[in-house]
Amino acid sequence: MEYIYGALLLHKLGQEVTESSLTKVIAATGVQVDESKVKTLIAALQGVDISSELANASAVATAPASGSAATPAKEEKKKEEAPSESAAGLSALFG
Repeated sequence: MEYIYGALLLHKLGQEVTESSLTKVIAATGVQVDESKVKTLIAALQGVDISSELANASAVATAPASGSAATPAKEEKKKEEAPSESAAGLSALFG
């Protein structure tokens, strides 16, 4: 995760996200740099517009908030059913 954070930091500061720059950022934290992770991340970011992806990510993050309104309605139905089931169980006990 720290490699992604490093890439985001470089992007935020307007620096080019390269193997060299990312390695320097990770090394500056005092962590031993895993070159394979650096190369994998840089390869994955080839041709990716980070600004556009960040804008899309914030749009997606707001979508679940509107969908969460449906969840309480389902919970209310479960709560309504529960008393009738428990009442039926009590009537079986007391005939």
